Amino acid sequence: MKTIIPSVEILDQINGEDIIKSIERYGRVCYKSEGRITADSARKFITNIIASGHESVIEHEKISVRIICDRGVSHEIVRHRIASYSQESTRYCNYSKDKFANELTFIKPCFWEENSEQYQTWKKIMCEIEKTYLQLIKEGAAPQEARSVLPNSLKTEIVVTMNLREWRHFFQLRTSKRAHPQMREIAVPLLKEFQTLIPIVFDDIIVEDLN
Repeated sequence: MKTIIPSVEILDQINGEDIIKSIERYGRVCYKSEGRITADSARKFITNIIASGHESVIEHEKISVRIICDRGVSHEIVRHRIASYSQESTRYCNYSKDKFANELTFIKPCFWEENSEQYQTWKKIMCEIEKTYLQLIKEGAAPQEARSVLPNSLKTEIVVTMNLREWRHFFQLRTSKRAHPQMREIAVPLLKEFQTLIPIVFDDIIVEDLN
């Protein structure tokens, strides 16, 4: 049994200036104001269209992200409908094989300290689940059958592609204090990366730090 913390990785090579200039070119078609494009006009244009609610313009650009989280969090991620997903499959991945180090990997709960009673109870159950899964495989069960014992805490890997408007919606929902703590654990640092790369599109989304 192995425990890890969640992580995120932006898969695209992002040039924020190129993206906002492209968005300006697409958006000015609506107003036939292409003649007003200058070397530094994109930022003001995009600020204005976001402020006015004309966010369909930013749908022209997309970003893909690899997220490693637990399966419970992944179930919330895929509820965002305007997106494309490719997720690690428990039907086809046989975790008793060498490429998975013959073990299950779980996401460490961020809300319990390792020396707490709750964490130790959780860890004990995860160990039992691993033993049960591996025993089922040994007895001839297919991965898609043995997966019936796998918990929400199981590590999963999912590639998520959304346009910029949907990423804004994702961050507005998933960085909120009302969001699940493990969702915020990935959404808050990811938003900060987006704000660094394309600030003009995401810097109006204000979120409190994790701690």
